[in-house]
Amino acid sequence: MAGLRPGHCYRALERPFTRKSKYKKKAFIKAVPAIKVARYDLGDLKKEFNTKIDLNSKTDLQVRHNAIESARQVITRKLDLMNRPYRLKVRVYPHHALRENKMLTGAGADRMSTGMQRSFGRIISLAAQVKAGAPLFTVFVDSADKVPAVDAITSAKPKLPCRCEVQVTSL
Repeated sequence: MAGLRPGHCYRALERPFTRKSKYKKKAFIKAVPAIKVARYDLGDLKKEFNTKIDLNSKTDLQVRHNAIESARQVITRKLDLMNRPYRLKVRVYPHHALRENKMLTGAGADRMSTGMQRSFGRIISLAAQVKAGAPLFTVFVDSADKVPAVDAITSAKPKLPCRCEVQVTSL
């Protein structure tokens, strides 16, 4: 079985597509895979913090749910090593279903494959559609913990398929 296709295959922003069919049962999405993002709010949710650090996207793109979860784990691990209170908020939600029309290859594939006939594709993953300048993650900390928090949120950049910038705001 083939593994996951590379992230650059699904990075381009595409319009959400819904199948319109004269047969009702063919117009619905039958099943969607489970979202891999475990939690969207972490840390001390009740405390008021005075510094907000955002990780913003510089381009329009789609981010798959496994990339969001991977970046969240890296940020959480670094913030936990800080041993200080924080709040992490994942700001994107993977609504968009990514489809793939799997094509057969090899000898005799033309007799078994449907080709482009009924090529709607099966859902293989989920993605969040992100506009340029939109925040992906937000960390709330006290002003004394600003430097390690910026380091933690910067460590998530290699896990994401876009160029990102860190924006620090005092509340």
